[in-house]
Amino acid sequence: MHHSDSEKLYTIGEVSKICNISRKALRHYDQMGVLSPDVVSKETGYRYYSEATLLLVPVVKYYKQMGFKLEEMQDLVEGNTYYYYIEQNFYSKIEELRIREAEVRNSLIAVSDWYDLLEEARMVRQIGKQDVSIKYITRALYCWLEQEFNYDYIASIINIEWVNYLESVGNKITGAVILKYPSYKEKMEGISNSATIMQRPVLPCTSETNTVKTENMLAISLYHVGPMETLDQEYDKIELWAKEKGYKCAEECYERYVVDYWTTRNPEEFVTEIIVPLLK
Repeated sequence: MHHSDSEKLYTIGEVSKICNISRKALRHYDQMGVLSPDVVSKETGYRYYSEATLLLVPVVKYYKQMGFKLEEMQDLVEGNTYYYYIEQNFYSKIEELRIREAEVRNSLIAVSDWYDLLEEARMVRQIGKQDVSIKYITRALYCWLEQEFNYDYIASIINIEWVNYLESVGNKITGAVILKYPSYKEKMEGISNSATIMQRPVLPCTSETNTVKTENMLAISLYHVGPMETLDQEYDKIELWAKEKGYKCAEECYERYVVDYWTTRNPEEFVTEIIVPLLK
């Protein structure tokens, strides 16, 4: 019986060479029921592939590039399926990839913001002696939660209650942890007993999230390098400076932890920005 060329069979080695794919991958495709040899020799167990099957390898590669897993390809690659079935598969893959794309974008934002904080801290440390300055702070949206505060900075900043709260409302945050204290004078005297933890959301917030939009404001800003325990003495500097310049400080204050326990457990490395808004 005469075999035409179209019935030529290829060994697994030939398929591997022609299609630039490892034998291991071809065996795996067979196991997964995605692409199987046309003939397996009973005596030797050798695998032989027809040309038609060989031409499915690029199809599998392309499905892989599109993000399909092997188990999702089982019926797609053969091409015996209905249009509608393929369309449904593509549609759900698009949805899945959109979600993954959003997750990657959220991760990218958070990592970039953290990187920026490290950069900011490095620059502050390079300058050395810190001076008081006036800063224009643009409005921003924050998630927030009230907490008791007793000068145990690590527990207030790496706040388990806060992390659990954010998870419960399905929100992801980014940027520095900020603690807002109702009175800078109390903070200065070491008698603050409450603080509001604030961080910027990455996503549009869910309806059950506490959010606050801060106003544009002018504030007195001072960076502090070193342990949090020595933060309070910086308020003296701020108060004195404001008096000299004839500025009126608002009652509340913010501490923005640029580099803190989240980044390092070495307090000498800490950089904190103290922000006291000015009264209009």
